[in-house]
Parts: sequence; structure tokens; C-alpha cells
Amino acid sequence: MCLLLLAFDVVPGRPWLLLGNRDEFHARPTAAAHAWADAAGVVGGRDLQAGGTWLALNRNGRFAAVTNVRTGNAATAARSRGELVAQFLAGAQAPLDYASAVAASRDQFGPFNLIVGDCASAAGASSTREQAWRFESGVHVLSNGPPGACWPKVRRLDAAFSTMLQHGDSGPRAAMSAQDAELLDLLADTTGAADAELPHTGVGLELERRLAPMFIRGERYGTRASTLAYARHDGACVMVERGFGPDGASLGEVRIEIQGG
Repeated sequence: MCLLLLAFDVVPGRPWLLLGNRDEFHARPTAAAHAWADAAGVVGGRDLQAGGTWLALNRNGRFAAVTNVRTGNAATAARSRGELVAQFLAGAQAPLDYASAVAASRDQFGPFNLIVGDCASAAGASSTREQAWRFESGVHVLSNGPPGACWPKVRRLDAAFSTMLQHGDSGPRAAMSAQDAELLDLLADTTGAADAELPHTGVGLELERRLAPMFIRGERYGTRASTLAYARHDGACVMVERGFGPDGASLGEVRIEIQGG
């Protein structure tokens, strides 16, 4: 992921909710969200080059997502950061224990921010920090900077989601698909940012401008997926993913709902 929001214990009827955009080269082989054949109960997209994923959930209520961290340098590492998501979902460690173990071995992976959790707790780890941390109840937004970096796209998503949360209505279950569409629509924002607001990550001003919007349109690189995932109080988990090709062309939408187990 390149923009990721976690709403933990704040959305009525949804103990946790993830909302984010994955930006990637369009040539990188990818599978859209699906039930994994090699990991019972796991649902998510798949990076077919390294085998990991950027965001996924388990029917038991565990969830995980990872962003890269932009450094301006071509980063190589012994292991793919996509492994961090898959390994948490397949295991049983408490979120903070897992995040702490990741923090201790962070140098093995490409630069990353990681969120892991379940319906009881959530935790984070980052290649930019020595220690893992616990996410308290609330709305938390990460992008390609260190945790706490308040980039323009981070502020816009946080503000838009918070406004929707304040004025929204949890409503009956029949209305949930409409609410899900509204949430995903938040990620379609192509607004840029003033030069004075742009971060300085070592990639140059022109590229910083192109990467500033929440939704990036590009022929070779851009937003490949907008994803919403959440647990419901009835024990079910839901994932809705919109896929995109070069220049933001729609590749359709996938919705998966699984009962807890």
C-alpha cells in the first residue's frame, strides 16, 4: 500500500476497518483479491512476483497491511515486505508481539510501515523505528513516509474519512454496500498539492508532484487497487477491491464476504 487508513474501534458495527490505495508499476504481476488456496481462511490480493501481499485478512478476524517507505534510493533486501502480512495472518501471535518481532528484524526487509491486528487490538512496526507500538482506538493514516509524517494526501484522507464518519449512518445491513462504495470513492481523489506542502524524499520535485495525489494516474506507474476491508460485529469479514490499469482505467470490482471461523 502507499496510502493506508486504519479505523480501530470507532466505526459503528465494525471493530476494525482498513482503507487504502496500492500504487505500483503496472507491469508487476498481480492477482486481484481472492481466497488463497495455500492459506485457509485468508483473503487478499497477491503479488505474483514475490508471493506476498499488501493487504489481507483472515476469516478469524486477523488483518494486516504494509506500505513501502520512500527513501529516494533503490532499496534491495533479503526478504520481501509482503511476507510480513502473509506471516501474521497465518500465525497466532498477538499483534503487538508480532510487531515487536518484526521491529527487531526490520533490516531484513525493504523499507516499510506495517499494521497488524485483530478485533481486540492493533499494532504497528516500521523500518524507521526501533520499537513497535500499539494503536489506540481512533483513526490512523500512514503513507510512504515515517509514521506521523503528515503528508498532504494523509491529511486529505484523514479529513474526508472523519467527515464521513461524523455524518454517516451505520444503517441496516442492506445499506452496507452503498456505504462501502462511498468509502472507496474517498480514495479516488486526484487532487495534487502545492510545492511548499510536498515532502522531500529524495526523488526530485517533479516526481513528488506526480506522487502527491491519493489516486495516481500513470501509464507505467499508478494506483493499481483501492481496497476496503473490515470486520463486522456478527463475526463476518468483508473485502471490497477496485482494480485499475494504466492511466487509472477501471478493471472492475471484487467483493468477498466470509463468515468468521
